[in-house]
Amino acid sequence: MEEFKLTESFWTNEDFDVFSIDGLENRMIALQNRIQPKFGIIGEHISTYLSSRGTGEFYPHIARHARRTVNPPKDSWVAFAPAKRGYKALPHFQVGLWGTHLFIVLAVIYENPDKKGIAERLSKDNKLFLSLPKDFVVSGDHMKPEADYVHELGMDGIESLLERLKSVKKAEFVIGRHLSKTEATALSKTEFLSLVEKTINELYPVYELILGYN
Repeated sequence: MEEFKLTESFWTNEDFDVFSIDGLENRMIALQNRIQPKFGIIGEHISTYLSSRGTGEFYPHIARHARRTVNPPKDSWVAFAPAKRGYKALPHFQVGLWGTHLFIVLAVIYENPDKKGIAERLSKDNKLFLSLPKDFVVSGDHMKPEADYVHELGMDGIESLLERLKSVKKAEFVIGRHLSKTEATALSKTEFLSLVEKTINELYPVYELILGYN
């Protein structure tokens, strides 16, 4: 496992540049050598942090992109869910990279069988979104890097995303924090892991509402 000095940046520009490498095989080799060891560090730390919150044992799932045969991945991530095998059908947390930015999010993606119920629960207490940090973003598609600021989108925009989640098969709901490449590469390992914990803590009321705990 890689060792990091306290003041050394956890992420580097070279990590983000992996997504500019041509060809599936070359990009996957770089992902496996550069990015996945760091996902392993995050996975071990954050799964322990999430499990300590008392809502179940969480397990890390590092994206392997195993089904790809031609197109290289444009992003990659480690996901966290209270299940050893598979996470896509469950609401889950993700930490990952695009070539342009890093994301720390809570995701309900199209494989989830309870999207209608989740949308209804989130709609009933949608004022919760107004209490989230000003830099939080939301998206209806985890396969696109773009997202809107929650506070700029407003309640009408959130409600529109939730209505789509309820009625459109491929609709998703992804919410959390994006860090630019510059912001991400300025953080040490300790600073970064602390930010992930902080972001998850801020997202947790939304997670509990999704699960129907509120």
